[in-house]
Amino acid sequence: MLQITKKDPFSSLRIPEFRWFLAMRLFIVLAWSMQFVLIEWEVYRITKDPLSLGLIGLMEIIPAISMALFAGHIVDQNEKKGLLIKCFSGLAIISAFLCLLVHPNFIDSFSKNTILYGIYTLVFVGGIIRAFLIPSVFSLLGLIIPKKEQPNAATWSSSTWQVAAVIGPALAGFAIGWVGVFWSLVFVVFCVIMALIVLTQIEKKPILNPKIGEPIFKSLKEGLSFVFRSKPILNAISLDMFAVLFGGAVALLPIFAQDILKVGSEGFGILRAAPAIGGLITMLISTSIPLHRKAGKKLLLAVFGFGVCIIVFGLSTNFWLSVVALFLSGVTDGISVVIRQTILQIYTPDHMRGRVSSVNSIFVGSSNELGAFESGLASKIMGVVPAVVFGGVMTLGIVGVTAVASPKFRELDIEKDLETI
Repeated sequence: MLQITKKDPFSSLRIPEFRWFLAMRLFIVLAWSMQFVLIEWEVYRITKDPLSLGLIGLMEIIPAISMALFAGHIVDQNEKKGLLIKCFSGLAIISAFLCLLVHPNFIDSFSKNTILYGIYTLVFVGGIIRAFLIPSVFSLLGLIIPKKEQPNAATWSSSTWQVAAVIGPALAGFAIGWVGVFWSLVFVVFCVIMALIVLTQIEKKPILNPKIGEPIFKSLKEGLSFVFRSKPILNAISLDMFAVLFGGAVALLPIFAQDILKVGSEGFGILRAAPAIGGLITMLISTSIPLHRKAGKKLLLAVFGFGVCIIVFGLSTNFWLSVVALFLSGVTDGISVVIRQTILQIYTPDHMRGRVSSVNSIFVGSSNELGAFESGLASKIMGVVPAVVFGGVMTLGIVGVTAVASPKFRELDIEKDLETI
């Protein structure tokens, strides 16, 4: 039997299937993040209309959110590897059709509207697949890793996601200049196929749901009820949702780069990268310094620190101070992500992972788009700087309310809870 030391930062990596899981996640997130940037570039090249860019996110998030609960039910009722094979196959087909749409011969033969509507349609279908993909990946991780190793595994899984999310957009940007959009999308197809190949190295897992065939509405009600009864899960995803909703300063970075800090496109690139780098460094360090001890306090402090960073960024007129503030916002957000993912893995029963992950995707997924909208609307009403400061202050307020209203969450200690499992 595999022997794992509790304090070993590489303990979960000693499980062969988990290494395959991380490789799979790296390829699929790399493909997904690259494809989004490539689509944005091509849509703006065609339309020269900023609103057309906003519609890309809308086309994806509408089916992803509206299908989320239904997808969670399906995931809990079915074998996870099989579902992921279908999801990856669908993504490969979508990416292949996108290659066709941006091929020079196709562009010369069809109108811009035909190409644009084709892209939007494929993005919409991709949003449907995303609704099934996220809970399937979350559920499969829980079946691969023993309960006591899940805090370490959640850290490595989050770190892998962050690495791909940082590298993907940058690689897409360079690839457009090197080989063009078509060949860049061919590489995306390659990454999806590689994810599919790696997935075949993971054995099928048993379906642990004791209520196979349960009516869908009863199943969805049970999933929602569990999330709202489980205070650790509810508080964790609520804190993350409100932090992103009110602290969405990233959506306004082009305005800060051009009009406030006056640093141009190069400065904008540095500002955009700063929080991602901070988050990545935090996640890598957290593999050696576990965050699950006194997790409640750490999560509250992390979100509080995130709010402070957003306020500092909003008030700053110095470029490098702004960079540091965004970097530290990424550090604190990285802590929040690791702890939240650990809480979800530890406190979610195996037979409900699909539904709980789907509820989480609604909270977190919608908050990104709504956060960008909130930032834009608030800046329109009160000005850019006051809007960012307002978002940071609201984040601090949410932390304060949660800390006062949920004393048990303040004392949450995952390490102690693991000892009872």
